Amino acid sequence: MDDISFAVLGTGGIGRRALEVSQAKQGLTPVAACDRHGIAVDHEGLDVDELLAATEGNVASAADRREAADGRAATDGSREPRADGGGAVKQHGEQAGVVASAQARPTETPIEDTIAASDAVDAVLIALPSLEHDFIPEVAAEFADADYEGVLVDVLKRSRVIGLLDERADVFEESGITFVCGAGATPGFLTGAAALAAQSFVEVEAVDIHWGVGLKSGYEDNRGTVREDIAHLPGFDIESARDLSDDEIEAIVDEHDGVIEFEDMEHADDVLLERAGICDAEDVTVGGVLDVRNDEKPTTTTVDVTGRTFDGERATNTFELGDETSMAANVNGPALGYLKAGVRRNRAGEYGVFGPADLMPGF
Repeated sequence: MDDISFAVLGTGGIGRRALEVSQAKQGLTPVAACDRHGIAVDHEGLDVDELLAATEGNVASAADRREAADGRAATDGSREPRADGGGAVKQHGEQAGVVASAQARPTETPIEDTIAASDAVDAVLIALPSLEHDFIPEVAAEFADADYEGVLVDVLKRSRVIGLLDERADVFEESGITFVCGAGATPGFLTGAAALAAQSFVEVEAVDIHWGVGLKSGYEDNRGTVREDIAHLPGFDIESARDLSDDEIEAIVDEHDGVIEFEDMEHADDVLLERAGICDAEDVTVGGVLDVRNDEKPTTTTVDVTGRTFDGERATNTFELGDETSMAANVNGPALGYLKAGVRRNRAGEYGVFGPADLMPGF
């Protein structure tokens, strides 16, 4: 396969780790990265080590994060998609995030600037927190409106977003865009594992995905992800989680002694498995345990697929991740693998919306 140039929208924990992991993946060259304040572009290939070093540990103040969460209106009164997605905003002294890098320049229009540089970009990884259901679909629509022809990959979580993307499938097809949605761990890697495990059966009765994440060393870089997860707790939703201050998030973490358990989460694994014909969405459950004070996983990540075989036997196939694999390995590795698969489909003239159960990731 020919080399692939790609851009990253968002340089929070997921975006930063994607740049880092790409250095260990053959055939991938990161050529652009942006956040809400700046953009770095080099079509010969970014200096990833310099970029990561320049932005290491740059976490916004509570005020900046609240400002980002407000969904500030455009001057004409319309809401504009932003390159932070309402999540963590990087800070670096007087410089903010990406612009701390010698390779970068400040911008107030990071998405537009990425699109302007996209003629020589094969794929774009949308590594943005999705605290508004229509945020990622609107970002994708901007690329389509600008006649971008290539691959868009996201690591979204919410089931409701898939329908908004499917509604735009015709637009993506007409534009020459191959969109791979839900391409992280869950949904993503584990959705694909469930689809494979289901092949033993003629009828799938239940899919149970249970994840464990230890996040101490990456907590500062992944506060946007933690905020998204808190939205799944009883008594919270996307809107209330978006408006939480840093102190309020810390209080929730303290209340759970750093270990937060989630049950029956709204993760897109359900609709993605249903649209792939594996099972009904209502037969899929997703839950997990997040430990923000220890790096070790609080529980082993497993996928259990229960079904009936052609000869009438009932069984459960189990897929298990090694406890030593990190969140970065299990989110960004698959995301880049699905990015490779999307480029293959795009170069073969296959456009539209694909889920992680529709194609095998490249390696």
